[in-house]
Amino acid sequence: MITQNIYVAGIGITNFGKQLDRSVKDLVSQAVTAALQDAGCEPSQIQAAYFGTAGQGYIEGQTSVPGEVALRAMGISGIPVTNVENACATSSTALNAARLYVASGEGDICLVVGVDKLFSLDRAKSFGVFNGAWDVHDTEAQMALLSGLGSSVQPPTGTPEPGQRSPFMDIYANLSRLHMEAFGTTQRQLAAVAAKNHNHSTLNPIAQFQYPMSVDQVLNDRIVSWPLTLPMCSPISDGAAAAIVCNEHGLKKMAHRSRAIRVLASVLRSGSDRQAHEFDRHLCHLAALQAYEIAGVGPGDMSLAEVHDATAFAEIQQTENLGFCKFGEGGPLVESGATTLGGRIPVSVSGGLISRGHPIGATGLAQIYELVTQLRGEAGGRQVENARLGIAENGGGFIGVEEAAAVITILGR
Repeated sequence: MITQNIYVAGIGITNFGKQLDRSVKDLVSQAVTAALQDAGCEPSQIQAAYFGTAGQGYIEGQTSVPGEVALRAMGISGIPVTNVENACATSSTALNAARLYVASGEGDICLVVGVDKLFSLDRAKSFGVFNGAWDVHDTEAQMALLSGLGSSVQPPTGTPEPGQRSPFMDIYANLSRLHMEAFGTTQRQLAAVAAKNHNHSTLNPIAQFQYPMSVDQVLNDRIVSWPLTLPMCSPISDGAAAAIVCNEHGLKKMAHRSRAIRVLASVLRSGSDRQAHEFDRHLCHLAALQAYEIAGVGPGDMSLAEVHDATAFAEIQQTENLGFCKFGEGGPLVESGATTLGGRIPVSVSGGLISRGHPIGATGLAQIYELVTQLRGEAGGRQVENARLGIAENGGGFIGVEEAAAVITILGR
């Protein structure tokens, strides 16, 4: 049990998008420098680092020691560096570990970094990163299990078949159909999520996409894997994010300590062999319940949320898992406007993965960047009024009928 206060004292982020002219080292340097400056922290004060990347080894061949390499290039060396890889939950997992490091008293100030450059001149490499994010020894059985979900829900007659298929988009499409079968969720409700997040992204200067979309525009776009159209799916991205995490003793050393935000809970959990219709046993729901208990708060106390909307369906699923509505009511929730900026519980006002972008290893920390910015009251046109508590859900990989890993983080001021 953690008995002392833990803080995010500084945050930094790069633009997300296609950045072929910039290296991993460039992106890391920009994000880390920004986080240090934000906290009022000198590089020499960093006592340890947790460095997250999910795709660099596959795309660049920089395996085993990516953190030591990238950080030494910017003058940070001689400290323990732990490399973290946990699929799309990589950098939130790194944050979880950093929190435990400073809570233990092993050190007082810790750097957390998340980075990935997924764009490549070799498109097969860009998308091949995802091929290892499930059990590679059992892919046929895995796909057979998933393809049978929601079998009574079929595409309308005449729906075009997609060209190049993405296994992970097919997974989300199958889960969408299951939800449609079980609860009557509609494709238009999925489109409402995507339109909302595209509209939110117009207020976020680091977002990969910054243009508005209507529900009808989302519905009429290209089919990726029915019922998912292209704007309902997150893109690949290049980008980095960083955070300075400290305990009470470390916070006293920060020049900008008054701007620190408390980490009230951070729960890392792996999935289980549940049945597909056991929605209340989803790992994100169980992790959220644990996080609420640790923080001493509940879903109704949250000012905003950042969720892992790898697809529009995922946001509907996660608003249910986080307790913002009953299971099966995520579709009506988004249609009601409750999750829009200005609504009861704004969700992914950053634009989410769908529009902010999804550089796998940086995504979890990008959510933390948004929550910290909001809780400080520094989000500009996308500011959630009187934001005091924020929650982030970040899932990664896939085994069985759910994510392989997930992290729930609750921050507060």
